[in-house]
Amino acid sequence: MRKRARTRGVPGHLVLTLAVSLWALSGPASAAEPVRTVLVMGDSLSAAYGLAPEQGWVALTAERMAQQTPGWRMVNASVSGETTAGGAARMEGELARNKPQVVVIALGGNDGLRGLPLKQTRANLEKMVSAAKAAGARVLLVGMRMPPNLGKAYTEGFAANYRAVAEAHHVALLPFLLEPIALDRGAYQADNIHPVAAAQPKLRDHVWPALAPLLK
Repeated sequence: MRKRARTRGVPGHLVLTLAVSLWALSGPASAAEPVRTVLVMGDSLSAAYGLAPEQGWVALTAERMAQQTPGWRMVNASVSGETTAGGAARMEGELARNKPQVVVIALGGNDGLRGLPLKQTRANLEKMVSAAKAAGARVLLVGMRMPPNLGKAYTEGFAANYRAVAEAHHVALLPFLLEPIALDRGAYQADNIHPVAAAQPKLRDHVWPALAPLLK
């Protein structure tokens, strides 16, 4: 009888040990802070047009975030050909789906290339910024510039739109996404619009100083 009792005690000990081990493994995970999200609303320049997705500046920024700001993830909702009107129409849905703490708005280039009215572009940018702020997100507005062949009044007004929106809504501004490579013909694909893979780290390094403070 004693031998049988001792034999029965072994499984109970194993069960207790297993339970303690499982609690130790699950404890840190349950105590971990929830992952926070950066949502990028951009066009083909942010969607890695002509490249593998992991080569684009957004994916490269996500890698840096994982290294330097753990607990954050990047959701790239950029769409090639997107205008500010398209972004404004999609914004509410993306906010509801991803619940971001930070929103990067990098739209407007296609508005300019199509010569769309500056007032319309500004209204769309303001709609996106307002929606993001209303959802409790911090905003980084990333600007674009137009070539001089569109005329001085248009190009200056286009650039001024981003400054005006950022100042009116008190959000962070990066005036020109392509600034580090703007004058380097070799940094672009054959269309002379979209940066090559080798130029993407420069864009990441350009965006990072404006984005990093929003991740604290």
